[in-house]
Amino acid sequence: MNRKRRRAGGTEHEWYDHHAHDYQKWPKPDDVDWTVWFLLGGRGAGKTRAGAEWVRSFIDESASPARIALVSETYADGREVMIDGNSGLAHIGPEARRPHYEASRRRLVWPSGSVGYVFSSEDPDGLRGHQFDAAWSDELAKWKHAEETWSNLQLALRLGRRPRQVVTTTPRPTALLKRLLAAKGTVTHRATTYENAANLSAAFLNEIAAAYEGTSLGRQELLGELVEDVAGALWTQEMISHARISVPLGFASSLDRIVVAVDPPATAGENADECGIVIAGVLKGDDADRAFVLDDRSKGGLSPRQWAARAVAAYHEYAADRIVVETNQGGDMVREIVKGVDAGVPVRAVHATRGKRLRAEPVAALYEQGLVRHVAAFVALEDQMTTFTGAGSKSAAGSPDRLDALVWALTDLMLRPRAAPQIKRIM
Repeated sequence: MNRKRRRAGGTEHEWYDHHAHDYQKWPKPDDVDWTVWFLLGGRGAGKTRAGAEWVRSFIDESASPARIALVSETYADGREVMIDGNSGLAHIGPEARRPHYEASRRRLVWPSGSVGYVFSSEDPDGLRGHQFDAAWSDELAKWKHAEETWSNLQLALRLGRRPRQVVTTTPRPTALLKRLLAAKGTVTHRATTYENAANLSAAFLNEIAAAYEGTSLGRQELLGELVEDVAGALWTQEMISHARISVPLGFASSLDRIVVAVDPPATAGENADECGIVIAGVLKGDDADRAFVLDDRSKGGLSPRQWAARAVAAYHEYAADRIVVETNQGGDMVREIVKGVDAGVPVRAVHATRGKRLRAEPVAALYEQGLVRHVAAFVALEDQMTTFTGAGSKSAAGSPDRLDALVWALTDLMLRPRAAPQIKRIM
């Protein structure tokens, strides 16, 4: 390393030696022969800071101006996270040596003459024609066209004696990620969200711990584990990831139909199983209808009147068309319980005549076709989906009451014969 430059920056900028966690310290070429350094970590583990510091170190140690590829999921992510974020390249190191961003050319220029170019996985061909000394790839597991983008990046890494690259990402079980982790020349460090707790807000840690701990999504997003799919499960982690989208406030009002589906528990009281309550809607299109899972209001330990009141409240909140309720556990009485809370609510009673897996398979097929979207991360519901195999009618997470409610909702919206009477919404 250029010792003179390190002294000029002062000890406050000697991040690697004085501030970095062990997992944030990239392997030194003299110690390990490596080509790709992977940092797999949970949310907030400090992956971005490590990637940015590696790029800064590479530039500081280069004998001549270097060319760096900065690859993210989108161009916006490249700028907002890798460059302008709190831990981004524009905000670390001595101010006199910080780079400036040229938006018109999507490039970052350092005073030393080194240049970093921003690329997006949505535009793999954007890497063609370029050549680089090094690369930083962020959130590779989320890349849209991962294989093509990665291949083009490797072909562009052809400057210098030994081009190297760092990958910072929360893991997902993609074929590319698993192949790269097993490749010769790869060094992998792992980190959890909790290892960087000193730099995170207590409220953030408390809230995510309550929502995600103990789930497969929590193992992935907090512990940074590569969570493999459950053999025989109808839904995979990748299917769920692709289903998640962000929608604007008030999106539900644009849907053609909305239903609240209920899978009542077999028992009542404090020790009762969860009552599955899932809200979903459909948007009709010329080529195909698309369904949107809007909310999961499932809860355990409810009396019959309590779960009915909870379902009715969701019906009014979402201006739904009706409540769909399974009657296997209570016959017509289940329907009357809902009517007892609000007699004006339209209720459609459904009765399961087939096993849970047979009912769920057509719904899983809708996900495979890209016809269902989740407007948020429904952790407990998605955990049941990705672990349910149909064996013993239970998922790895227990009785799949949330999943049952989801299946009833999407069956009503997407799989009933078009000739069946449907209730018109009054806006």
